[in-house]
Amino acid sequence: MGVGDARGLLALAALFLSACGGATTERGVGHASGGPRLDVPSALVERTHPSFPDPLIDVVDLVAGGPPPDGIPPIDRPRFTSVGEVDWLAADDPVLALTIGAETRAYPLEVMVWHEIVNDVVGGTPVAVTYCPLCNSGVAFHREIDGRVLDFGTSGLLYVDNLVMYDRQSESLWPQLTGLASVGHLTGEQLERTPLGLTGWDQFRAAHPDSLVLNRDTGHDRDYGRNPYIGYDDPDGRLLAPVPGGTDDRLPVKERVVGLEGEGDVVTLRRSAVATAGAVNVEVGGTVLTVWHQPGQASALDAPEIVDGRDVGTVAVFEARLDGRPLTFSREAGGFVDARTGSRWNIRGHAVDGPLVGERLVEYPYLDTFWFAWIGFRPDATIEEIGVS
Repeated sequence: MGVGDARGLLALAALFLSACGGATTERGVGHASGGPRLDVPSALVERTHPSFPDPLIDVVDLVAGGPPPDGIPPIDRPRFTSVGEVDWLAADDPVLALTIGAETRAYPLEVMVWHEIVNDVVGGTPVAVTYCPLCNSGVAFHREIDGRVLDFGTSGLLYVDNLVMYDRQSESLWPQLTGLASVGHLTGEQLERTPLGLTGWDQFRAAHPDSLVLNRDTGHDRDYGRNPYIGYDDPDGRLLAPVPGGTDDRLPVKERVVGLEGEGDVVTLRRSAVATAGAVNVEVGGTVLTVWHQPGQASALDAPEIVDGRDVGTVAVFEARLDGRPLTFSREAGGFVDARTGSRWNIRGHAVDGPLVGERLVEYPYLDTFWFAWIGFRPDATIEEIGVS
């Protein structure tokens, strides 16, 4: 590594450290709803304790990101505001959209970029809503294992430049992009993912006018709205630390991709190709999915103020069927139209006009992330080349 490269990585490390705001939160304090700390060794302290199962990742590839455990403080007591009362989000501000049962909530990246984890309960289900800025990855998990509710914090460690979470009950380590306990007492336990979409604010509030939005009353003093990762999403930009095994040069390191998995298939779609096509059907593990793109979402990792980020648009993935019957879609001004009935749908998969008005498509879990992160965890992924239909 040359001097210029080293300086570049040091600068990026300083940028990452700035996100913790110079403050720390005591580990194990402020549980949302989990049980007490188990009397087991902590993987935050010792990675290779003899009582631990064999780790599922090489512990030497765990990199200190800068902040200590919970130096980027998770939100354990989230507070929400109704959609109609929110006056601090712009039209294309990015928000994470989560629906469980009859309940939908939005988690703005203006807040998430500073906290990364929200321990919440949605639709009666304990969930961890997570966002890793270094991978631009939003993932939601059911945070219950064998009847035990877990609370999650930020470990201060990275693996493949990805947020490594820890659970406060056993202090095992869980990379965010897998939700798999990989080091510590709970090694081998897998969190169940639930679909989570990254959506523009106007798109969200039009689809969910009666829902709730995570607000800025977090108990922490942060410059919400500012992007501490200015210019980080340059496709050819630097990573914070080397990726184990090196990067895959089939695509630029930080090209945005849509990652899909199902029944043995691991499929990559270039986000730019989806944006060009508007709507495309792809089969993954025997399930036909429809993948959409619509302008109207700012990049959270571009400009000094998130609201000023360039428009990268919104991606959504659904099962391409309704009541067992297949559907194909095309993007038209203001939404999407299915070829079978001519009904119009919004980016959240709701039919808003036509014979199917009121119907909703089934969301399918996907990752909207950078190429290096997706291929770093899914080295067997293929790249599906799609054209404009």
